[in-house]
Order: sequence, then structure tokens, then C-alpha cells
Amino acid sequence: QVQLVESGGGLVRAGGSLRLSCAASGRTFSSYAMDWFRQAPGQERESIAQITSGHMTMYADSVKGRFTISRDNARYTVYLQMTSLKPEDTAVYYCSLRQSDSSNRVLSWGQGTQVTVSS
Repeated sequence: QVQLVESGGGLVRAGGSLRLSCAASGRTFSSYAMDWFRQAPGQERESIAQITSGHMTMYADSVKGRFTISRDNARYTVYLQMTSLKPEDTAVYYCSLRQSDSSNRVLSWGQGTQVTVSS
């Protein structure tokens, strides 16, 4: 099973930026679709960014234009560049690995990294 480890979370002021990383184990990383989710206290986990094996990207309306998902297959890593952060972006951020571009089946989750945006 592919293991995922997130890093890069922290405390930032509103308007600031952070880059999250998600490192994957395993040599078949490039064939998987990768997603970023977040979960705020008392709320359901929501999908915010997706990237396919072919590097096509999709975003939730709440982050479109501010967040950028990318992947470096040579480093088995997916990134989430977050800019113009808002207090409502405060959440635990998770990366996930899906079976394929056309499947919703999640094969692995990371442990999560906390992002806190102060006003």
C-alpha cells in the first residue's frame, strides 16, 4: 500500500501563503490521481483540489484562483500552493491517492497537517 506523508502546515496571517507537500512511497505514483481535502472543526471533510495522472487539475470554488495543486512524479510528491489565505481556510489538510483518474476509490490517506490562518 502506498503511504502518504503531508508536511508544510503551520500558522500564518491572513493574506499569507503556505505550500503543503505530500510525499508518497512506492514506484507507481505517477499513475494515480491525487487529491487534497480539508476538514475544519465540526465540518465534513471536503475535496478542494485534484490532479490527474496527466496533470489535469480541478478546484473547489472556495479555493479557485488562490490554491494551486501540482505534482512532481520524479519526487513522488504532490504539492498544494496556497496564497491569499483567509481565516476560513483554517483546517486540517489531507492528501489522498485514488485508484485511477476515473475512479473515486481512495487507496490511501495521509495523516493530515494543520493549517491555521489568523485574522
